[in-house]
Amino acid sequence: MKIGIIIPLGEDQETKTCPPFSETKRIAQAAEAAGLDSIWVYDHLLYRFPDREPFGVQECFTTWAALAAVTNRVEIGSVVVCTAFRNPAVVAKMAVTLDEISGGRIILGLGAGWHKPEFDAFDLRFDHRVDQFEEALKIIVPLVKQGEVDFQGTYTSAPNCAMLPKPAREIPVLIASKGPRMLDLTAEYADQWNTAWFGGTKSFLARQAEMNEALDKAERDRSSLTVTAGIVINFPDLEALDEAANDPDKVISGTVEEVAEVLAAYERAGCEHVIAQLSPLTDESINRYARAKALAATMAG
Repeated sequence: MKIGIIIPLGEDQETKTCPPFSETKRIAQAAEAAGLDSIWVYDHLLYRFPDREPFGVQECFTTWAALAAVTNRVEIGSVVVCTAFRNPAVVAKMAVTLDEISGGRIILGLGAGWHKPEFDAFDLRFDHRVDQFEEALKIIVPLVKQGEVDFQGTYTSAPNCAMLPKPAREIPVLIASKGPRMLDLTAEYADQWNTAWFGGTKSFLARQAEMNEALDKAERDRSSLTVTAGIVINFPDLEALDEAANDPDKVISGTVEEVAEVLAAYERAGCEHVIAQLSPLTDESINRYARAKALAATMAG
């Protein structure tokens, strides 16, 4: 089983500043040096929640490209690019270029988006999000795999579109999804599937059963879809959580050995790639996470 981490791009709630790229770069390189398999960025434009001050985030693709240039081995993925934020054919063009920069290391994670305030603020359509997402898939997937598409849709089109130069490989497409229709689209278009955010495996197993139903309905071999899970890991001696936040179904909190036990449970459950939000995100927590992976490998069998 592979393991990776989320590289945070959002503003700190206290300082009201985003991490400088020097720190983002340092974390990415520390993850690579520790032996992690992947690093991941998310895609948002801003956050506005009730009873909280709005806060911001660095742009996904810009940071993603920079991380590709300052790492050498780790896969670099997105969880996930919102297809409503950018023209889908242009997203494919950006992804093909990014894959070349990285030496063939990207995982193109895609999703429909969920946070209405950022759609409103940037004048983006929030209605018919899954319809928009399906049309985007019909454009992006063939472009990043075969390098050409001819599609006319209700929300977007790519008439006689080509990737020139052609993609050097078929870029793996990951879809983050839940709910019947999104799972059906995953079964039809995705190489990888992401479900998140969890502590222990209880909720993951329930979601996985729903995904398996969609695969069976599509008459697709379950083993042909790589299963990934987003989890939250806390090392309490490094950063104490509020009691209310310490829910074992939402956070794995404990020692290296205790984290390893949960990682082994995920592997036994069929998860092939774990993507973690680490609390705190430090060199020490990254190294502990890497040790937990090595220990989990001895437990999973």
